[in-house]
Amino acid sequence: MENQHLKGRITTDLESLISLSCKRGKGPGEFRTLHELLVKKHYNATDVAIDYKRKRVIMDVVLSDQYYEPGKLNMNLPTLRVNLLFENLKEFLKSCVDTDNKSLAFYAWMLRSLDSKEAPLTLV
Repeated sequence: MENQHLKGRITTDLESLISLSCKRGKGPGEFRTLHELLVKKHYNATDVAIDYKRKRVIMDVVLSDQYYEPGKLNMNLPTLRVNLLFENLKEFLKSCVDTDNKSLAFYAWMLRSLDSKEAPLTLV
């Protein structure tokens, strides 16, 4: 029961942060990394760039994890260049939120990193 409450809280906090980051009149600024991390995690992408003015997300999506080897520099992963259009940034980012345990652990780390000045968010 407590675990379900924690999962719900992580999801709610993340969606609130997404809403805050997408308010009109504010540029992406400090939230650019958050946006890119969400898209990168959801689509299993190696490189993500968001063009806020043209409402596009350009990324390299990993086609198969079969060739991925932890502990080695993976320079030759098969990827596909993708150019997505979005109407509403907030809704697009919210659609990128997954609720499996691995994703929720990642989101909890992201939220802690935003609260901590010692370990700022960086793209991994």
